[in-house]
Amino acid sequence: MKTKIKAVAIRNVIKVDVWRRWLGKTAKHIAVRKSNIETAHGDIPLRIYQPPGEGPFPVVMYYHGGGWVIGDLDVYDPLCRDLCDRSDCIVVAVDYRLAPEYPFPAAPEDCLAALKWTYEHIALYGGLPNSIAVAGDSAGGNLAAVTSLQARECLPGVVKGQVLIYPVTDHYEPGTPSYIENANGPVLTRKLMMWFWDTYLQNSPLLEVGQTRHPRATPFMRSDLDNLPPTLLITAERDPLRDDGANYAARLSQHDNTVQYSLYAGACHGFVGLQGPNPHHNKAVDEISAWLTALFGV
Repeated sequence: MKTKIKAVAIRNVIKVDVWRRWLGKTAKHIAVRKSNIETAHGDIPLRIYQPPGEGPFPVVMYYHGGGWVIGDLDVYDPLCRDLCDRSDCIVVAVDYRLAPEYPFPAAPEDCLAALKWTYEHIALYGGLPNSIAVAGDSAGGNLAAVTSLQARECLPGVVKGQVLIYPVTDHYEPGTPSYIENANGPVLTRKLMMWFWDTYLQNSPLLEVGQTRHPRATPFMRSDLDNLPPTLLITAERDPLRDDGANYAARLSQHDNTVQYSLYAGACHGFVGLQGPNPHHNKAVDEISAWLTALFGV
């Protein structure tokens, strides 16, 4: 019960803070439509952001961050609008189930279901089903990476690229140098990241007591990282997760995948989207948009 109360409190604080930072600065000309995916576990809400123009448009599936515990469609609305506006892509934001109410593997199940739905239905919204990339930040970057791996097996060829923004790729133990250097933040701390992991994995039906790694939770530990789509991987220098991203980029390259890796010097966790339209955010969204343009050839 204490874990749930803490999660709800953090969710409310984050929402107010992000709205304050983006107040009056969102791309209001972007068309937004809502949809729901019916599953055996309940509905998965989606928001579909459509750029102006005739289309059809490439598609970006966006999985929000928040340690699998916080974050939602409202918190990430400004970022999704901005990404849609600058990239000229349809953005499909996924409101996957959160822990502790729904522990692992609820989130990756929902993310895969959303990808399948998008592939089958996005043409109705002016999207190109054969031009889909997955993207996400932090825990959402983890889910984008995991979704690419899942889709390689059950939806081969559907994911054309993945944008991983300071992704979580492995458990907090053993700790990396960036976990030690940035243990006290700014923004994300080692203690908070540990709480996120513990909350996400606690009561999971797939894990034994004490188990901290699983192919659908910790992509870095997988040995089958070959034949994955081109990757743009972005990290922040002042972030406990910096090495998670850098190490995963290296592993992907070792398996002969195409990887573009960018370290944002001086930036801290959450600089994309959550801190408002700051210079680092603007540069990153421009980089993502240029990369998507090259990926889809539009």
